[in-house]
Amino acid sequence: MEKKIKVLVAKPGLDGHDRGAKVVARALRDAGMEVVYTGLRQTPEQIVVAAIQEDVDVIGLSALSGAHLHLFSEVVKLLKEENADDIIVIGGGIIPEADQLVLKEKGVAELFTPGTPTGEIVEFIKTNIK
Repeated sequence: MEKKIKVLVAKPGLDGHDRGAKVVARALRDAGMEVVYTGLRQTPEQIVVAAIQEDVDVIGLSALSGAHLHLFSEVVKLLKEENADDIIVIGGGIIPEADQLVLKEKGVAELFTPGTPTGEIVEFIKTNIK
């Protein structure tokens, strides 16, 4: 039996808007993935601990607060420190193109902005899981 792809969906920082994260989580589940949703206002440390404990393949971060540069980068850094940088990090939200380039340089695999079809996110994950 093939192992299901396991994704942790998290809302780092003080952002309280989680509709998009829930839509994505549901789409991933409907595509046959196992999804863990950590809820609102998670610290990067909490997200990394949960990802390691849950043995996930992917962390999907969602941010609309403007703090994406710091929060997403911190998750990637903490994963490296914990020797868990085999976990793919993707992100979504309102992220300017210039910030997208910076985040990709820091190790975020892909970023999805509002209006991205959920099928693109599903396909990216399926294509990039080893």
